[in-house]
Amino acid sequence: MARASKQQMALNRHAIVATSSRLFRAQGLNGVSVNDLMAAVGLTHGGFYGHFASKDQLAAIACRQALDDSRARWQSACRQPDQDNLGNLAAFYLSAAHRDNIDDGCAITALASDVARESEDKPVRAVYIDGVKSMLARLESFSNNDNQPEERQQALARLALLVGSLTLARATAGDPLSDAFLAAARQSLLKEQAKPGDTPRHQE
Repeated sequence: MARASKQQMALNRHAIVATSSRLFRAQGLNGVSVNDLMAAVGLTHGGFYGHFASKDQLAAIACRQALDDSRARWQSACRQPDQDNLGNLAAFYLSAAHRDNIDDGCAITALASDVARESEDKPVRAVYIDGVKSMLARLESFSNNDNQPEERQQALARLALLVGSLTLARATAGDPLSDAFLAAARQSLLKEQAKPGDTPRHQE
């Protein structure tokens, strides 16, 4: 059998990463085997190791891809200086659509419990933590508070509210409580944003 061309190998690798990124978010890092991943792409199990040294390596790469995709969406939504950036983020993040489409949603929420179970030496942990720090930085950019420690605390609390409420909304999906969690978190963020001295600032 002829070997795949370099172009085809690159296309196969891209497909594996993209598919893994979605499956890991939907089913968890340990809920999907290498066989499952390769079958979903339409490739054989043996071809996996021509692209990746291990499933751990792929998990880190796929997590990075998911985080990069999310970052691009947030940057697009929060590009203009006169926009309600926090409001836009809350409207998307705490929506029924985001809750119901975990495979295409934020990896920070989707993979939180999985990453928590991974040992500290697993590469996905470092990638995940970088993603959390990046989202914190974006939340900090939504404030004009000149007190950096207060700004940091505010960003930490907002991220905890976003991730925690979405996690609870997914865990209670199908019950009215799920929508209530999303609505309460949105209201809390908007009410907090209305306080004096906290208006969005432009970020290049």
